[in-house]
Amino acid sequence: MKRALRVGLALTLLAIGLSPAPASAQQATVLRLGHVGGPGSIYEIVAMKFAATVHESLKGRVEIKVSGSSQLGTDVQMLRGLKIGAPEMAVLSTVVDNAEPKFGVFEMPYIIANRAHMKKVAEHPKVQSAIFEGLPAKGGMRVLGVWENGLRHVTSNIRPIEKPEDLKGLKIRVPAGAWWVKLFKAYGASPSTIPTAELFKALQSNAVDSQEAPFPIIAAEKLQEVQKYLSLTGHAYSPALLLISEETWNKLPKDVQASLSKIGWDMGNFARSEGERLDKDLLKKLAPPMKLNEVNREPFIKASAVVYEEFGQQVPGGKDLIGVIQSLR
Repeated sequence: MKRALRVGLALTLLAIGLSPAPASAQQATVLRLGHVGGPGSIYEIVAMKFAATVHESLKGRVEIKVSGSSQLGTDVQMLRGLKIGAPEMAVLSTVVDNAEPKFGVFEMPYIIANRAHMKKVAEHPKVQSAIFEGLPAKGGMRVLGVWENGLRHVTSNIRPIEKPEDLKGLKIRVPAGAWWVKLFKAYGASPSTIPTAELFKALQSNAVDSQEAPFPIIAAEKLQEVQKYLSLTGHAYSPALLLISEETWNKLPKDVQASLSKIGWDMGNFARSEGERLDKDLLKKLAPPMKLNEVNREPFIKASAVVYEEFGQQVPGGKDLIGVIQSLR
């Protein structure tokens, strides 16, 4: 009886010029995209824009499911997870130097002059060859775009930071990148790495005295509620990479690969533009309540020389890479 009904339904569909669509044609490929940013962060804004653009461009064939606020793990956990496609995609920044040591060049203070400079660097063939092209083999992941983390500044509960000596003895939270630790040790601070999701509580409980981050992270994590001083050190500009698991990538049709790559790289312009807008808007919300102070950056640049020298010596090709980036200013 059931077989007769199925046959009858098929004949009816054929009679009106229709045919049952295979189940696979009705299901979108879902790619999870993780990041550590909170609501309103630059990561969240750009990731959601990327997801919407992919949906429209591929007519629903691919759905990007964005999960922020470390829901899919810390940045270190997601970096490791990309190797096995869990998650399939992530937006990561300084932690990428664990997969490719040359990415640590972006932790060199004041190496990126501004966002226009960052665009030149991201698109330069020598930079892409040195940093990005080896990631599929080394880290099991592929770069689909250079987005923005942002221009980094120091906040503190102890005192305003006007010169490197003001950091001496401060317990400061830095991201999970080896060169951040080296840099702030060179400035005389006592740095430690703490996941973004745990940063507010660490500052609130005085486990650390200070931290450094771009405005969007400070605002998204509400750090102005637990910090007194905002010092415009501008000591580094951090790019963020849109990454996809190489295992996931190899399973996608060629036309989907091409679309994801084009949209991801094009989204870099939106990310930098949005970052510039946020810097202007958020400063008004962060100071006050925090007390704002400008910084003479020359002493910081001089104190950073030892870190540049060490990077050039320890990272193969590091000295040449620094030279290429500086030549693009």
